[in-house]
Amino acid sequence: MAAPDLGKIGIWAAELRGIDNAAVDEAAAELDELGFGALWMPGGRDGNTLIDVSQRLAATRRIVVATGIINLWKHEPRDVADWYAGLSDDHKGRVMIGIGISHSRSIGEAWDKPLTRMRQFIDALDVAGMAMDHTCLAALGPKMVALSGERTAGAHPYLVSPDHTREAREILGPDSLLMPEQGVILETDPARARAIGLEALVHYRGLPNYRNSWKRLGFSEEEVEEMAPRLFDALFTWGGMDKIAQRVRAHHDAGANHVCLQVAAGPIGQPLSVLMPKWRELAEALL
Repeated sequence: MAAPDLGKIGIWAAELRGIDNAAVDEAAAELDELGFGALWMPGGRDGNTLIDVSQRLAATRRIVVATGIINLWKHEPRDVADWYAGLSDDHKGRVMIGIGISHSRSIGEAWDKPLTRMRQFIDALDVAGMAMDHTCLAALGPKMVALSGERTAGAHPYLVSPDHTREAREILGPDSLLMPEQGVILETDPARARAIGLEALVHYRGLPNYRNSWKRLGFSEEEVEEMAPRLFDALFTWGGMDKIAQRVRAHHDAGANHVCLQVAAGPIGQPLSVLMPKWRELAEALL
């Protein structure tokens, strides 16, 4: 089975794993009808992500449902492969399983040698019969990016800039998928946009893998520590829709096949009633 058709633009949202499944399903169905190519949902903190993927598949008719990511420490490869094998053919064609290594502070003493551990997980998935072209890796560093192209459909980088997209495409070559997440703030006031973005970054600013990724892109330790305007503007596109469209084009021009937009409107966990109007604005302007 070929890799799923994710289209050019998708939506990444933690809120697509909300407690109120009926409300989330309604939102997912509308995003499908609006024409987005994929819904991306996180799963780093628990092992129930695939349950929610099944729920979103049932609520939609065309859109790809993707994970950004499933945490390999919280899933057994055989269970993932068996779950996929149990899907209908239609649903199989609309799945992209992003796999991530998580973070040492979340996993504790068991966390070690991320590249080796990822290879082991991929090997076990492959042996279990998983359709590897329906998987991708959360990849920031060059070695993980290269592994994503060698063993899966491609890379799903998070909190990156078009410069990272350009470098990742050079590593991957022309054939692998490249699906970066892009933070979006629909706010034209600079102070308000920065406040919203910093709220969204609370969980990530102290994590070594992201800090190292930003430094590889040429940002200094001081810029990373202070979240300097130059770095902030690399991670988020904010302002009018013309600026947002320009950033999406920049990723595509740098080699992205698909850009998943994460609307920042404050801390993660915003009501769907806040996010849905913003998703509609994006659809009207970009699709």
